[in-house]
Amino acid sequence: MAVYLGMLRFGRLCIASLGARGPRTLLSRPRPNSKLQGVRALSSGMVNCTNPLPIGGLSYIQGHTDSHLVNTTVGECLDATAQRFPDREALVILHENIRLNFAQLKEEVDKAASGLLSIGFRKGDRLGMWGPNSYAWVLIQLATAQAGIILVSVNPAYQSSELEYVLRKVGCKGIVFPKQFKTQQYYDILKQVCPELEKAQPGALKSERLPDLTTVISVDAPLPGTLLLDDIVAAGGKEQNLAQLRYNQRFLSCYDPINIQFTSGTTGNPKGATLSHHNIVNNSMLIGQRLKMPTKTAEELRVVLPSPLYHCLGSVGGTMVSMMHGATLLLSSPSFNGKKALEAISREKGTLLYGTPTMFVDILNQPDFSSYDFTSIRGGVIAGSPAPPELIRAIINKMNMKELVVVYGTTENSPVTFMNFPEDTLEQKAGSVGRIMPHTEVSPRRMPSEPTSHRVRTVRAFHQTSKQDIASMDEQGFCKIVGRSKDMIIRGGENIYPAELEDFFLKHPQVQEAQVVGVKDKRMGEEICACIRLKSGETTTAEEIKAFCKGKISHFKIPRYIVFVKDYPLTISGKIQKFKLREQMEQHLKL
Repeated sequence: MAVYLGMLRFGRLCIASLGARGPRTLLSRPRPNSKLQGVRALSSGMVNCTNPLPIGGLSYIQGHTDSHLVNTTVGECLDATAQRFPDREALVILHENIRLNFAQLKEEVDKAASGLLSIGFRKGDRLGMWGPNSYAWVLIQLATAQAGIILVSVNPAYQSSELEYVLRKVGCKGIVFPKQFKTQQYYDILKQVCPELEKAQPGALKSERLPDLTTVISVDAPLPGTLLLDDIVAAGGKEQNLAQLRYNQRFLSCYDPINIQFTSGTTGNPKGATLSHHNIVNNSMLIGQRLKMPTKTAEELRVVLPSPLYHCLGSVGGTMVSMMHGATLLLSSPSFNGKKALEAISREKGTLLYGTPTMFVDILNQPDFSSYDFTSIRGGVIAGSPAPPELIRAIINKMNMKELVVVYGTTENSPVTFMNFPEDTLEQKAGSVGRIMPHTEVSPRRMPSEPTSHRVRTVRAFHQTSKQDIASMDEQGFCKIVGRSKDMIIRGGENIYPAELEDFFLKHPQVQEAQVVGVKDKRMGEEICACIRLKSGETTTAEEIKAFCKGKISHFKIPRYIVFVKDYPLTISGKIQKFKLREQMEQHLKL
């Protein structure tokens, strides 16, 4: 049965907008004493491995609700884990040569949280983190939660216009970034939006275009108009500031918003999904339980994470799952590097590897792949975009990852909604995205345009999700993603919004019209194809169009294919038929 898939996340587990209360009435309330006991109970290993089955002719499925959700903040979870495993290795940043156990990590997080409060941040303020994977990223993620500040996850590839959009959208009071990474000059990009920065008093920026932005924090270099992160952490170590942090924490609630992650929007611009402590903590708890983390030893809990932290797979599936369940988080490189991921597995005895399908393709295709030691690796997580069955089989067979699980979800749902069990068969993993998560329900309904040969149904989430996918579900509750109903392109796990690029190309003086579609690609899943109509009498080249993009839009949004066309396939009413355009381009490009 095909279904048009969105998610109904029970109760407070996935409140993507503040003040939304409708779904809460559907959930039997957590026990009043489930605040810290729930966190400690994770080590018990009591994980429900039975599988709820679809009912009503496969038209409805609900995950288990026999286990209670926990009412804890992110900071309380880190505190509890540090008490249970103070000397266990918590965080390893291989490219920065940093190693911290849980006691040390908690101490540094507390100082960073205290320092942020000491420079004027308050509960509910927004602080953006903009940069590649680093110790600073994890520190800011946990410190903002500890202080009640809302972390805004900013894509490290954003250029000035994209940065301005997200900072204005959520009213960021501050932003943290390194001076540069590779060709990305973060300070210079921000100055394009805030030319006042260079002469501003640190912590007192007054920007015409970003009026909410007052505090700019540099990770690694003293820069005009900025505060240095090391100085903030040092100030946070003062007892009077730590006392203020402890006092402020008395007023934090697990239902407070704690993270804004940008995901796709129906207008073509990314939209911010607001997540609470309760969202992130409980989804992390459930992910770890399904991975059987409560039953594993410290040596069996070493997570290699090459995925970006600005994405929910990295920040929730990686950082928070590790902090909740006492796993060691190993950041293998600042941005994805297949060779570095293999080195981390081999040298650090990694047991779990995270990644998108594209990342796993690159890892498997490393020239010296066979030289690495895979004796420690047991499983991992693959998510972010559809994974071909052949890839799943190759990962499990070539990397000894018999406990690999396929994961599916949406950012607004914190994010995971479907997930395999480690003990599922190879074919069940190759042919599905697993089974429904606890405290989640799916209820499809018929689409107006469904073909008679299929019972295609649609579901709307309580809070609008970023992707509405056509999927099938079998009698055992395994879900298979058939295709996407919208035009959004997923290139190597990155969401690309065609409308945004189409608007951008219209800024080119020779372009009359542009339509952007995703075309199939064995490595990336999809590549971007821009179909461009030029103004009468104008000529240009694909290389010139690509050069026009550089420095104006993120590198991953620059189309691989530029095709010049005279017209587009249209409906009777004059609407462009993108599915036909996509077919034409794949034929034209011989894909």
